[in-house]
Amino acid sequence: MSGYQGPLRILSGIQPSGGMHLGNYLGAIRKFVELQHQYECYYCVVDMHAITVWQDPAKLRAQTFHIAASYLAAGVDPNIAAIFHQSAVGAHAELAWIFNCVARLGWIDRMTQFKDKAGKDKERASVGLYTYPVLQAADILVYKATHVPVGEDQKQHLELSRDIAGKFNHDFDAEDFFPLPEPLIKGPGARIMSLRDGAKKMSKSDPSENACIFLSDDSDVIARKIKKAKSDPEPLPSEAAGLEGRPEAANLVGIYAALSGSSDAEVLKEYGGQGFGVFKPALAELVVEKLSPISAELRRLEADPGFLQKTLGEGAARAAAVADPVVKEVKEIVGFLP
Repeated sequence: MSGYQGPLRILSGIQPSGGMHLGNYLGAIRKFVELQHQYECYYCVVDMHAITVWQDPAKLRAQTFHIAASYLAAGVDPNIAAIFHQSAVGAHAELAWIFNCVARLGWIDRMTQFKDKAGKDKERASVGLYTYPVLQAADILVYKATHVPVGEDQKQHLELSRDIAGKFNHDFDAEDFFPLPEPLIKGPGARIMSLRDGAKKMSKSDPSENACIFLSDDSDVIARKIKKAKSDPEPLPSEAAGLEGRPEAANLVGIYAALSGSSDAEVLKEYGGQGFGVFKPALAELVVEKLSPISAELRRLEADPGFLQKTLGEGAARAAAVADPVVKEVKEIVGFLP
């Protein structure tokens, strides 16, 4: 954070581009719930990022409600943390344009996620997909967020946010105007893998319906997916070192550890030497126990879009009350007339 002396703030968000799943819960939302009691938190549904690839408008609206409902169902308290949709706070877009003029082309060229998402047909990708990391930097810095809970795949984008903040501060002789945000990566369940391929991150876009456990899945579906999860013929090892080279086993043990609040070593102390015929039913029971209350609350909230709209509107007003003055000051610093 360099010499920044402002309040400790968190900014994070999830794209409304599909159903929320176990990986989202363990890797992000559960941490949102914990962090709201430690920092001033702003949790958005990043609908502006979602449209960097084409989205059906009706589905985008429905998914925006789904993400907001998932935050609430998991325990994010809108009276503590601001929950809002990104497009409702115009300061994000305003600051993103100014940052487009601060960031260097070479910095964006090094972003690996654009190459991964655009593939071989990058000339047909949207400009928004290319400049996505600059908007992400604006999302963070428009609240002068000091910490960002991120996965390893987003760490490079956070580094860009730090570069942009540092260059802005330097170029405009505005020492420590923006903090240099720090990543919050540590913790169990930071990276949950596919149930069908332990080398791939759990994803809502996986072609196999059994690869991903959604927060909306009922108990029977969860049990079936755990039963069908890819494993190997060997019994579980008695120590964590024995999981090396066994990605599927490591993933299932990691899920159990994250949901039970224990370590891999503690899980293996209980189940080491036993086969998956014993471990999978125990894992399924635990997943159902932890997710069923969330699933029920999620369904209740999604049946009340009026409440969700009201919650998002109130959150956007709280967010704008912080973001708008930051953009006003940025405009003054760069020389715009009032």
